[in-house]
Amino acid sequence: MPTTAASLTLGATAPDFDLRGTDGRRHRLAELRGAKATLVMFICNHCPYVKAVLDDIIKDARDLGEHGVASVAIMPNDTEAYPDDSLENMKRIAAAKKFSFPYVIDESQEVARAYGAVCTPDFFGFDAALELQYHGRIYPVRNLQRVPGSSRELFDAMLTIARTGRGPATQQASMGCSVKWRHD
Repeated sequence: MPTTAASLTLGATAPDFDLRGTDGRRHRLAELRGAKATLVMFICNHCPYVKAVLDDIIKDARDLGEHGVASVAIMPNDTEAYPDDSLENMKRIAAAKKFSFPYVIDESQEVARAYGAVCTPDFFGFDAALELQYHGRIYPVRNLQRVPGSSRELFDAMLTIARTGRGPATQQASMGCSVKWRHD
């Protein structure tokens, strides 16, 4: 498996990107950033973990938008080995689920490496200055189900960042399918 960069540390500046989206346009982080915070999500189409939480990702992104938080989803996987993650399939899912955020493809996998993304889903929350304040999960998941009574960790963290510029002191790592790296 190719070596990945270490994950960004809290306080690190978000690496910029210029990636093709399901809407046919190119998207740059500098143009997508939110007034108060920015959520960068690494997701894909085939992962059972992403499928299990996708409706909540969509809801959280929509709800956070009302608080000045912009969201973008990046698909980092090798689409030759995992054709379910192709741009055409990304377009179908984004349309069917009515994504309110750009869904872009990291064909070179350089962006996933720059962020140190290790799985899908993987969430990176940045403040208004694009400094990392949250790297964690959406909420606790057991057997591909949200743990009953658990809090909306990602939503709460991003709301706190939007309000105060700081993320929570306690953060739990994301859990999901490993990023599917190309073996060139």
